[in-house]
Amino acid sequence: MGVRLILAEKPSVAKNIADALNIKSKKDGYFEGERYVITWAFGHLVELYDAKDYDGKMRSWKMDNFPFIPSEFKYKVKSNPRNRAQTDGGAAKQLKTIHALMKRNDVDEIISACDYDREGQLIADSIIYRGGVKPKVAVYRLLLNEWTQNEVLQGLENLQSNDRMKPLRDAGISRQWADWVIGINLTSVATLKYQQGKSKALNIGRVLLPTLKIIYDRDQEIENFKPEDYFKLTATFQTAANHEYEGTYVENKEDKFKKKELLEPINEVIQNKQAIITDKQVEKKKEFPPFLFNLSNLQGFITNKFKGWTSDKVLKVAQSLYEKKLITYPRTASTALEESLVGKTAHVLKVHSEELPYKDEMKFMKTKRVFNNAKVESHSAIIPTYMKPKRLSADEGIVYTAIKNRFIMQFMPIAEYEETKLTTKILDVDLSGVFHSKGKVQLVEGWKKVENIQSKDTLLPSVEKQERVQVSDSEVTSHVTKPPKHHTERTLLRVMETCGKSYQEDESEELMGSILTGFSIGTAATRAETIKKLKDIGYITTESKHLLCTELGKRLVTTFPVKDLFDLEFTGRLEKALSDIQKGKAGKQEFLRLVFHFTSESVETIKHGEDVIINKVTQTRATNEVVGTCPQCGGKVIDGYKAFSCNNRKQGCTFAIWKNDKYLASMRKKPTKTMVKKLLKDKKVFVKGLTSKKGKKFNAYLSYEKNKENDYYSWNMEFSK
Repeated sequence: MGVRLILAEKPSVAKNIADALNIKSKKDGYFEGERYVITWAFGHLVELYDAKDYDGKMRSWKMDNFPFIPSEFKYKVKSNPRNRAQTDGGAAKQLKTIHALMKRNDVDEIISACDYDREGQLIADSIIYRGGVKPKVAVYRLLLNEWTQNEVLQGLENLQSNDRMKPLRDAGISRQWADWVIGINLTSVATLKYQQGKSKALNIGRVLLPTLKIIYDRDQEIENFKPEDYFKLTATFQTAANHEYEGTYVENKEDKFKKKELLEPINEVIQNKQAIITDKQVEKKKEFPPFLFNLSNLQGFITNKFKGWTSDKVLKVAQSLYEKKLITYPRTASTALEESLVGKTAHVLKVHSEELPYKDEMKFMKTKRVFNNAKVESHSAIIPTYMKPKRLSADEGIVYTAIKNRFIMQFMPIAEYEETKLTTKILDVDLSGVFHSKGKVQLVEGWKKVENIQSKDTLLPSVEKQERVQVSDSEVTSHVTKPPKHHTERTLLRVMETCGKSYQEDESEELMGSILTGFSIGTAATRAETIKKLKDIGYITTESKHLLCTELGKRLVTTFPVKDLFDLEFTGRLEKALSDIQKGKAGKQEFLRLVFHFTSESVETIKHGEDVIINKVTQTRATNEVVGTCPQCGGKVIDGYKAFSCNNRKQGCTFAIWKNDKYLASMRKKPTKTMVKKLLKDKKVFVKGLTSKKGKKFNAYLSYEKNKENDYYSWNMEFSK
């Protein structure tokens, strides 16, 4: 009996699999047991060639070089993120380890255990098939929704042939090639055409631009909004038992009036008049809990409820909970569970309900709201696993509690309330309208107990039809129509998820249908990244929770001539085509042909379009001044064009502090010459005016230190020396 080699997407997942199989022996780059060897990637270990890798002439950006579409797409080992001219040493070493393990004589099965999605399939296949699979070695796929021991052991009993994953791989490749071709060609040509100064690119992307357009459109709606005045008449009625209730004057089903003059005479004649309740309607209504979370809804919920959170942060925290075996796969678009998970879900509920004060009210039931195959696409909704967390960070606690509570709500009683509508008519006055009142009473709290959700209810006194009341007070109030609100991450995610289809409520079947057919902008996995990138490249900005277009973003929308790229329908169709490839309903050739044709046409459109400047980039000059001694090799650190870097770069020294450093940028800072000099001299520098995620200013000591595990440097922050 041979050895099975398992490839996980990350070291933490490999450790989960090793734990499930009770394998303790860790070697350099893998775990080894009797029957299993478990190794790992760090996400993508290979990437597509850059344009210049295909053809030396592409090193310089010239209009004549575009459109550039390779006849064959090639891959190379991942580049060092801090210096793209170099290969990432860690990735190269791990790739070598994986390929050596694949070639071992005792290995007769390879099991791909990367995430069960487009990207996970691409990561594993790009590594496995690059290594050259030996003729007698079978490649299998482990398809899991969580990394608990039970699931891992069960999954290894139910492996699928990796050949069956071809549609998933084709969708992953198609997405990757399409984004490369559109991004490389249109970003290059747009930068050449519309930008003054070339130190950075004018980013053009398939998902980036329609998302920008959603924010731009809302900003325009607000800017062009013309407020209108309207008036309402409200009366207070007193019952014989001295209880009071309010009513609003309604005429021809309308309670908002353009002219105050219509209401003022009515207000005068009803003073102290008697009135009669001509109609009373009481209706019992049910309130169902909101559906289980998919990723977009979870991101919307958390960013809306807690300050300082972004969609990107929610995904990172959820990913960490998933890798700790505490929740199921987070990058899902589904809000229901597969029907086959009924038994497992009942067990999870039992585990999490043990200590709850309302556990006697809970009842496990198989309902269509929770278990529904028609509403599940490749992954079920996010729920907790049967493992209870021992220790969670504050951020993990927020996300975990939201997921657990949403899960528990599904098995609590349905909330019920009573809604009462009254119609009150003024006596002895000839009015064509009546007064309407509405109130409700919560009868059953049900699932609302879980998060202690208080209903904002207007309570009406106990009155009967035909009862007489008296007007005790009344007033005409003036109001102004309000403009729509700026988008938040929550509202933006909803538009992206449904490709702009408007929705009224969670229940909308058409809406769920559009999500499940893949008609969206980006995927659950990529939307947060898109929003973050729009902020990073300066197309949008944030004001508290609101997202707004910057001047640069506005100029891009109004000037860039390839209008299809801003069109939600166009992008939705591309995403739908990728979804169809993934389901095996369409081939990748037709899709790629369409993308390549679109790219070539778009390049010509830009070339022959009007010459305008969308962006002016002020150049940062390289002074080449020596600012200190390199902590890595003792060389000289010089003030260069893109970084303060060691002049022994050609000899292999990688030390650099980049001028667009992401960590500093996240606190709205850039490294200055003075700051770097002090840092290199004293190993620490006091930096004033850093900005927190919540927008507050603070000061701190920063140091820039080499990591123990690899050759990279990272920042450390302290608040006292």
